Amino acid sequence: MENIVTLSGSPSLSSRLSHVLEFVHDRLAENGFQADWIRVRDLPPEDLIYARYDSPAIEQANALISKASAVIVASPVYKASYTGVLKTFLDLIPQGGLRNKIVLPLLIGGTSAHLLAIEYALKPVLSTLGARTILQGVYVLESQVQRDGDKAELHEDIQVRLEDAIHELTEALSKQTLPNG
Repeated sequence: MENIVTLSGSPSLSSRLSHVLEFVHDRLAENGFQADWIRVRDLPPEDLIYARYDSPAIEQANALISKASAVIVASPVYKASYTGVLKTFLDLIPQGGLRNKIVLPLLIGGTSAHLLAIEYALKPVLSTLGARTILQGVYVLESQVQRDGDKAELHEDIQVRLEDAIHELTEALSKQTLPNG
């Protein structure tokens, strides 16, 4: 079975992005895939801020990425880009750490004005880390995720777009011939 890792750059414990990622994980499971989580907010802040590449928590997170065939990189949009907490971790992924990985970018924001943040903010960094197979990605508007306490309902359009992205991801995994690492 292929290893998939979800890298969440949300600084919040419970967010609309968390609900979107739970939907993605549920659909992956329905297709016979399991995805591990790296929630950057759960990594030690000192390790992130002081760039402690050799901390056990950072090494463990990087080991998950190293073993993965695919990485879902997700973040809310703040100030027209992904979060600073995600950036601190991306800086700790070894050079070439996304080489031979299929990468699915996923951003959520308050307005469609930031739709291109995937193309202009996130994809260049992913490319710098060695990613060559970067899927189109999905941008979700916060208004398309209706929260009610601990539960959320995704707008039908977003469900379809996420399912299409998951299908593209699983198809790419089935065709992948490059070795991991």
